[in-house]
Amino acid sequence: MNATTIRIEPIGAALGADVHGVDLSVPVSDDAFAIIAGAWRDHLVLRFRGQQLSDENLLAFSRRFGPLDKAPINPYGTTWVPENPEINVISNITTPEGQRTGGLGDGEAEWHADMTYTDAPPKGCMLYALEVPLSGGDTGFDNMFAAYEALPAATRERIATLSCKHDASRNSVGQLRKGFEENYKDVSEVPGAVHPLVRVHPETGGKALYLGRRRNAYVMGLAVEESEALLDELWAHITKPEFNWHQQWQVGDLILWDNRFLLHRRDAFDPKARRHMRRTQIGETEPVLGIQS
Repeated sequence: MNATTIRIEPIGAALGADVHGVDLSVPVSDDAFAIIAGAWRDHLVLRFRGQQLSDENLLAFSRRFGPLDKAPINPYGTTWVPENPEINVISNITTPEGQRTGGLGDGEAEWHADMTYTDAPPKGCMLYALEVPLSGGDTGFDNMFAAYEALPAATRERIATLSCKHDASRNSVGQLRKGFEENYKDVSEVPGAVHPLVRVHPETGGKALYLGRRRNAYVMGLAVEESEALLDELWAHITKPEFNWHQQWQVGDLILWDNRFLLHRRDAFDPKARRHMRRTQIGETEPVLGIQS
C-alpha cells in the first residue's frame, strides 16, 4: 500500500481523523507510514474503517510505531492469545463452559489514560473491532492539549511545576489489583508513579494536562484537602463536551490513539450483547517530560 491512495479527513470534533484509502492487511510503505504518523501526531486519534485484519496484520502495523508491550496476565495465568502475547482481548464473551475469553466485561470505564501508575506508561494503543453491540460500548476520547489551553492563566501558572501521584491499586473499572490493600489512611499513602501535572510533547513542545485517572490521585506536596480540591477543579474542567469525541464502533474499525495526551473511557452496554476487540499497546521509549524537564 503506497502513499498515493491515502486521504486524511478530520472528524470535525476536538480531535480525531479518518484515514481513507488504507488496507492494513498488506504492508504499509514508508511514504504511506510517514503520512499516517504525521496525521496521528496532529489529530491524536486515527480511525481506519472497514479493515479485515488477522492478529499478524494487527501486530505488523502496530510495530511500525514502536516496540509493543505484552498483554497483562489473565485470570487463568496466561495471556488471552498465548501464541501472540502482545495482543490483549477486550471481550464480555464466555465459552459454553463459562470461561471468559477476554477482559473488562461490559461495564462502564471512567475517563483515564492507560498505565500512568507506572514509570513508563505506553505511548499509544490500538483497538480493533471484531464484534460490537447494536448500542452502547462507545469509546470516548478527551483532548488534554485543548483542555490545558482552555484553563485560566492563573491555574496554568499554579500547576506548571506540580506533580501528581497516579493510583496503582485499582484498574480503570475500579477493581482492586492483586496484592494491594483495600483501604489506605488517605490518598497520599496510595502507591503509584509520580508524573508532572503538565506534560510536554517531545516533538512539538505542546503542553497538555496529564491526569491519568481521578480515583486516589494525589498532588504531591499539598495538603490532602487542597489536592482534592485542585483535582476536582481540573476534572470538572476536562470532561466538558468541547474537549472530547465519542467513537461509535462498527465491525472492522481500527482506532489508534495517543495515550500520552488523551484520556479515554467506555460506555456500558447490554451484558447479553457480544463485544470482541483485539488490542495492542505501543511501549514508550522516551521519558515523561514536564515543563521544567
